Amino acid sequence: MLPSLSRTARTLAATLAMATLLSGCGKQEAASSAAGQPAAAAAETLVVKIGHAAPLTGPQAHLGKDNENAIRLAIEELNNEGIMIDGKPTRFELLSEDDMADPRTATQVAQKLVDEGISGMIGHLNSGTSIPASKIYHDAGLVQISPSATAIAYTAQGFPGVFRVMANDSQQGRQLARYAVQTLGLQKLAIIDDRTAYGQGLADVFEKTAVELGATVVKREFTTDKASDFNAILTSIKGSDAQLLFYGGMDAQGAPMVKQMRALGMTLPLMGGDGLYTAEFLKLAGNDAEGVIGSLPGIPLDKMNGGPAFRQKFEARYGVIQLYAPYVYDAMRMMAKAMQLANSADPARYRTVLAAMEYPGLTSTIRFDTKGDLVNSPVSLYQVRNGAWQFMQTAGE
Repeated sequence: MLPSLSRTARTLAATLAMATLLSGCGKQEAASSAAGQPAAAAAETLVVKIGHAAPLTGPQAHLGKDNENAIRLAIEELNNEGIMIDGKPTRFELLSEDDMADPRTATQVAQKLVDEGISGMIGHLNSGTSIPASKIYHDAGLVQISPSATAIAYTAQGFPGVFRVMANDSQQGRQLARYAVQTLGLQKLAIIDDRTAYGQGLADVFEKTAVELGATVVKREFTTDKASDFNAILTSIKGSDAQLLFYGGMDAQGAPMVKQMRALGMTLPLMGGDGLYTAEFLKLAGNDAEGVIGSLPGIPLDKMNGGPAFRQKFEARYGVIQLYAPYVYDAMRMMAKAMQLANSADPARYRTVLAAMEYPGLTSTIRFDTKGDLVNSPVSLYQVRNGAWQFMQTAGE
């Protein structure tokens, strides 16, 4: 009998233990049911993939990495702020690619980002890469905000998802020409461009405006965005009666160009757009940078609302701001805000919100026209004095 009773006792104990366990499970399920969803789903996070592309290698890598650092900073801040979209805690994930400032590579990068399921695109840096890539993003139904592509053609394609947070070359080129002709009183001009969508487009607007103002273009030459020897072109211009040389292109060519100008004994001033207005240009050109005139759409960083604070936090982590970082930062935060207001990361839903919103950004109060261009964008002019870019004036349209 004793062995039989022992087995019975063990069976009863096991049954009671199982009942207790089942009872506990039932309470967990009831608690989850009372919350309206399973316990696992309560902590579900919405992951929103954001694409970025810029030249991260090659002669423009300093600009591309500057852009990448700015979007990384914006995304880290957004993730720390506990943003909710569609009732879910949201985490933004950066997918950054090197387009090498090459149009063909840019289209390959664009397709890769589309295939990886991005919900929005910040970039590309160059107009020559942004324009061909924009067709791929458009076909995928995505939103693309460029922080730095200034070519008129970028927003002239009629793509509803294309935007930019910087003035275009029409606005910038006109202000540079007005300064050269009306303020400096120069009447005979030489122009070189690098044949890119940005460089040629900016130079074309500069020439058209200068001629309308009564000036004469005595020389119009071109090079490439890979060139480093400009002596033949410069010698031709030296033999003319040009009073100013305008260069449509980037700092990687502008710096050796001005050094070669001075080596040839050319004393006429060099002028360019935002492609020259960089810290890298000063570094590469050295003392020969003195007197060079450049521009940047928008107002100076130190005059922006929150500009000094942005400079401090950015440069504490990444070093000196090269050029477009504030515009990249605004582009990312504005896109995230549009998603919040639309309560969706679906481009089809947040695009219309983005197109209509007024966003109090770092660089300006951002509003878009029907093409996706900025409304009322000023352009600021700078000159190198004592080895640093010094602000001269801001002009509006």
